[in-house]
Amino acid sequence: MTVKTVGLDLAKDVFQVHCVSATGRKIINKKIKRAKLLAFFEALPRCVVGMEACGSAHHWGRELRKLGHDVRLMPAAYVKAYVKRGKTDAADAEAICEAVRRPTMRFVEIKSEDQQAVLAIHRARDLVVRQRTQVVNMIRSILREFGHILPTGIEAVSKFAREHGTEDQLEMPEIADGILGVMCHQLNGLNARIDGLTKLIEQHAYESYGFLPLASNLLRLFLPVSVVRKLIAEE
Repeated sequence: MTVKTVGLDLAKDVFQVHCVSATGRKIINKKIKRAKLLAFFEALPRCVVGMEACGSAHHWGRELRKLGHDVRLMPAAYVKAYVKRGKTDAADAEAICEAVRRPTMRFVEIKSEDQQAVLAIHRARDLVVRQRTQVVNMIRSILREFGHILPTGIEAVSKFAREHGTEDQLEMPEIADGILGVMCHQLNGLNARIDGLTKLIEQHAYESYGFLPLASNLLRLFLPVSVVRKLIAEE
């Protein structure tokens, strides 16, 4: 029998594949190590390969498409309904194989390497922004413990961090002021990283769509090029 559909359960090192025929009869269900995965698919006839849209899925999707397979990514939440028994790799691969054959299933477009590179910038910036929020809260907390209150807003704390150490020491123990200095130094570094990542995003927006101001409309980064061109022409 010829393999027509494959359910691939992704992992860091050991993958699980579930292969069925055109009639849905199981042909293969086994584990494959990462180093042998591409060789396994090279030996298969061209077929539909289903995967959950999770970590490394877009990479493997691109690699398997190079081999001529019809790769389809699905949200993990949509696959969950097809799991027939306990949470095992074999059961997950079978569920993926079953889900990808459904005519009403919705699929995720495979991203290119350039698209993932841009998304990495956004994810990195989001992470640094969250870290900055934690540091800002820490600075405010230390100051409140000794009766010092800063105005609301991130700019007030950033201004305090830049000026800390250049003026007279606040009325607090030297140890506390030292820790405050460490937090202020950390905040200054995070602000610099956020500015650098923001400039990378703006540069990508300018090179891709022909406009620069990120703050004017961040959503334009996610619009089709044709729509963006129209928006620019109307400005």
